[in-house]
Amino acid sequence: MPDRQTTSTKFSELNALFQQAEALTAELLNQAAQHFDIRVPAVEIRFDLRGTAAGQVRLHRNRTLEIRYNLQLLADNREEFIARTVPHEVAHVIAYCAFGRRIKPHGKEWKSVMGLFNADTRRCHSYPVSTVRRRQITRYRYVCGCRTHQLSAIRHNRISRGQTSYSCIHCNQTLQPAVKQANRSD
Repeated sequence: MPDRQTTSTKFSELNALFQQAEALTAELLNQAAQHFDIRVPAVEIRFDLRGTAAGQVRLHRNRTLEIRYNLQLLADNREEFIARTVPHEVAHVIAYCAFGRRIKPHGKEWKSVMGLFNADTRRCHSYPVSTVRRRQITRYRYVCGCRTHQLSAIRHNRISRGQTSYSCIHCNQTLQPAVKQANRSD
C-alpha cells in the first residue's frame, strides 16, 4: 500500500501536468486566434478520455467546444504528450473555428495550424499503450438457417427487450440466440 508521501507526490505531479497542459492549450488557442484573426469560443478542457486515444475534440450541439485528454497517456508520456497531443487537439479547434465544419479532420487546414505551432503533423501517436485499459466488447452468438452471427451488446439488448429483430442478409431468416452448449473435455 503506498504511503501518504508517495500518494501526495504523485498527486502534485499530476496536478502540475494538468496545469501545464491547460496553460499550453490556452497559449496555443490565443496564438492561433491572433494569427487567423478569429474569435475562439471558450473551450472546456477535461482529462477524462479513456482507452488508447490520446486526445479528442468534441463540438456539442450548442456549439460549445471541449478538448478531452487521456490522463493515463499524459502521465505515462509527459513531455511528448504535451509537445504532441496538446497542439494536435488545439489545431482541430482552430481549424474548425477558422475554416468551418466541412474540412477533413487532418486535412490541409489542420496541417496549416500545426505548421503555425511547429508541431508534428502525424495523425496518430506512438505512445506505448500497455498500461491503458482497453474496453472489452462483448459479442453474442446468433444463428439463422445458413450461418452463425456475432451481434453487439446493443443489438442483443434490443432483441432481448423486444424492440426489434434482425434478419440474415443471405437467407433472410430472423436471427435467433444460439443455444449454449456445455464444454466437454472427453
